[in-house]
Amino acid sequence: MSQETQDWLLEHLPPSLRAIGPQHLHWWQWLGLPVLALCAAALAIPLSRLSRALLARLLHRGQAPGLDRRLQQVSGPLLLGWATLLFALALRWLRLHESASAAVYVGIRAAGLLAFYWALSRGIDVLRELLGNSGWGRAPSIRALLPLGARVGKVFIIVLAVVAFLSELGYAVTSLIAGLGIGGVAVALGAQKTLENLFGAFSIGADQPFIQGDAVRIGDVAGTVEAVGLRSTRIRTQERTLVTIPNGKLADQQIESFAARDRLLLKTSLQLVYGTSAAQLRAILRGVEAALREQPELFSEGVTVRFVGWSESSLDVEVSAWFATTDWQEFMVIRQELLLQFMEIVEREGSAFAFPTRTVHLQHAHLQHAQLQQAHSRQPSAPQAQPAADSPNSQPAGDT
Repeated sequence: MSQETQDWLLEHLPPSLRAIGPQHLHWWQWLGLPVLALCAAALAIPLSRLSRALLARLLHRGQAPGLDRRLQQVSGPLLLGWATLLFALALRWLRLHESASAAVYVGIRAAGLLAFYWALSRGIDVLRELLGNSGWGRAPSIRALLPLGARVGKVFIIVLAVVAFLSELGYAVTSLIAGLGIGGVAVALGAQKTLENLFGAFSIGADQPFIQGDAVRIGDVAGTVEAVGLRSTRIRTQERTLVTIPNGKLADQQIESFAARDRLLLKTSLQLVYGTSAAQLRAILRGVEAALREQPELFSEGVTVRFVGWSESSLDVEVSAWFATTDWQEFMVIRQELLLQFMEIVEREGSAFAFPTRTVHLQHAHLQHAQLQQAHSRQPSAPQAQPAADSPNSQPAGDT
């Protein structure tokens, strides 16, 4: 728009709009600020979409499945950046005086900084997606470190953004950084556990004892790894509770990962009744081994079906076999079918499963007779009656 056109428009404005308002600005200038911002935002929408499309073509989004979603997140900072740039270019049309123009440009620079650091934060997500889908990023150790690296990068960007905003607002950033350096020693002493957990997170990512989604047992806690954060790791137990373990302690504990198994073990004991004959036992052993070898998922090595000895109430048969699967649900179905087949084999051969019993033999009649004899022998004998002796003064009955 030429200078003559602007002058002509200003001369034909209503007198109320040419009146002086707050901050020594005309009312048409106050009205022009929001209108100019809305026009800049409207023009920024197609420009941001065009920029995102060019960025997607440049990054070959078809080769990265999750990249489209990440590029959608870049739309916000692109829109803000284009709107800020268009508003700054068109601001001269409002003919603001020097102090007002300086105040508005402070806001423009703040919006530009926000768009820039916002775009950097979203760019880290895009870079993480690209590295994760690349050949280099498919390495297990690198894939585990990518989420942690992205979080650390975002924290660093936030710190830079805060320093930039403080500098833009006129604060002495150098003295602030010096003060932070002096107080950093005290903060570091008080944040030893936090630093320990942070280094523990990187130790877990580098050593990679587990990744997100793995089933693990750590001490007395067993469950699925739900998230590995900068400070702690969260584990979802089978009871659906969430256990949070600090990374510093986690790096020093014994970790058992079930996801690292390449096969699963079926191990059980068949306890048969003592009435089972040797021929029946041999038939049961052959039938159980045949049932195992009919399974298509059976691992060829390590099948064991053996009679191992006598226990107090049963004949014990140990059964063990490996199955070439890592899916626990599939293994449970296989185990259930085999256990049912073992029951059918035992029943078919005329035997049965034992349960803890104990047989006590009592010779009741013989014991009672012996006790009676013992009691009778202990009784004292009764004294016998003695006849009365003749008295020397006694006389036969008769006449005197």
